[in-house]
Amino acid sequence: MNDEIQLIADGDGLAVIGDPAAVDRFLVSEGLSSKDLGLQRLGPTLSSAAGVVQLGSELAANSGQWVKLTGESANAIKKYGLMTNSKSGLSMGVIQAKGQAHGIKGIVQFAKGPGSIATNPAILTGAAGIMAQLAMQQTMDEITDYLATIDEKVDDLLRGQKDAVVADMIGVDLAIEDAMTIRKQVGRVSEVTWSKVQATSVTVGRTQAYALRQLDALAEKLENKSKVGDLAKTAKEAESSVREWLAILARCFQLLDAIAVLELDRVLDASPDELDEHRLGLRAARHNRLERISRSTERVMARMQAAASAANSKVLLHPITAQAVVVSANHVASGVVDFHGLLGIERSRESLEAKRWIEAAVEARDRALETGADGVDAAKNLGNDTLDRAKSVTDKLSNKISKHSLFRRGKDDEDSSEGC
Repeated sequence: MNDEIQLIADGDGLAVIGDPAAVDRFLVSEGLSSKDLGLQRLGPTLSSAAGVVQLGSELAANSGQWVKLTGESANAIKKYGLMTNSKSGLSMGVIQAKGQAHGIKGIVQFAKGPGSIATNPAILTGAAGIMAQLAMQQTMDEITDYLATIDEKVDDLLRGQKDAVVADMIGVDLAIEDAMTIRKQVGRVSEVTWSKVQATSVTVGRTQAYALRQLDALAEKLENKSKVGDLAKTAKEAESSVREWLAILARCFQLLDAIAVLELDRVLDASPDELDEHRLGLRAARHNRLERISRSTERVMARMQAAASAANSKVLLHPITAQAVVVSANHVASGVVDFHGLLGIERSRESLEAKRWIEAAVEARDRALETGADGVDAAKNLGNDTLDRAKSVTDKLSNKISKHSLFRRGKDDEDSSEGC
C-alpha cells in the first residue's frame, strides 16, 4: 500500500492517510501544514468491536495527518475531486502515488484495496470522529489567541461581570479545563471524568443565550436614538460593551467545543456504534449555534452602521460628534468581523468612512449655489412681474388723475360761465 494515499474531508478539515513517506511528499507538494491525526487512539477502543479484522496491522501501516480546511487545502480537495458520501457527509478518494520527489500524481478513486481505511467502517467512523475533535480543538486554540489580544486580561474581564449568569459560566470553566487536562494525560474520558462535566453545557449555553440578548438590547437601544448627541453617547457605550460580550461569547463557544470533544471521546469509548450519528448531531448543533451568534452580532453591526450613516448626514452641523459616531461604528464592525472570522462565519462588510468637513462643506456650498441661482431667477421674475404690475397701476392711476383733472377743469369753466 506504499503507493496509495487516502484522503478524507469532512468540511472542516482534510485527513491524509497512508505510508508516512508518501503522506509527507503529498503535504510538501501541496504546501500544507498538518497535525498528527492520532489514528493509534482507535486501537484500544475498536479492537473488541465486532467485525474488525486485522485492526492493529491496518492502523500500524498507516500514518495519518490532519489539515485544517483553508483556501489551500480546499483547493487540494477540489483539485482531486473527492466523492461525497451522502450518509456520512464525508468526501473520500485515493491518490495513486508514483514516488516522485516533487509531488504526487495519479487518479482519485474510491478506496477498494484490502488495506484501505474506507473499507473498514469502524476505523473510518473513528477517524471522522477524531477529525471533528481536531477541528474543534483548532478553534479552541485560536479563541485562546483571540482572547489574549483584548486589552484587558480576559480573566479580569469575566470576573468583573456582576451578572449571575456569567458568574455561573465562570464556575464551570475550571471543571471543563480539568477534564481536558485529564483526557490529555490519560488518553480517554472515563465515566468518572464525564460525570463531572456532562451537565455543564446547560450552564454555558445559558450564558451564551444571555450574552446574545445583551447584544440584541444594544441594537434596540441604538435603533431608538435619532439625535446625533444621543447616537454618539450610545455608540461609545456600545463600543466597549460589544467587545466584552464578544469575549464572553468566544469563551462560551470555546467551552462548548471542549465539552463536545469530551463527549465524542466518551461515545467512542462507551458506544462506538453510535459515534457517526453523534458526530453529525454535534455538527448540526454547532451550526445552529453559529447561526444564532451570526444573527445577533450582525444586527448590532447593522445598527452601528445605520447610526454612522445618520451621523454622516448631519456632519455639517455636528462635525466632531458625527466623526465620533463613525469611529465607534468602525471599531464595533471591525471587532465583529474579526470575531466572525475566528468562528468561521464568512460575511463581507463595507468599511465605513467619516465624511471630512471640507467634503460636507463643498456639498453644502454646491447646494447653496444651486438654490441661490434658482432664487436669483425667481427674484428676477418676481421683480419683473412687480414692475409690470406697478406700471399698470401707475398708468391706471395716471388715467384717473387725467380724467379727474379734465373733469375739474370742465367744472371750473361751467361755474365761471354762470358767474358772468
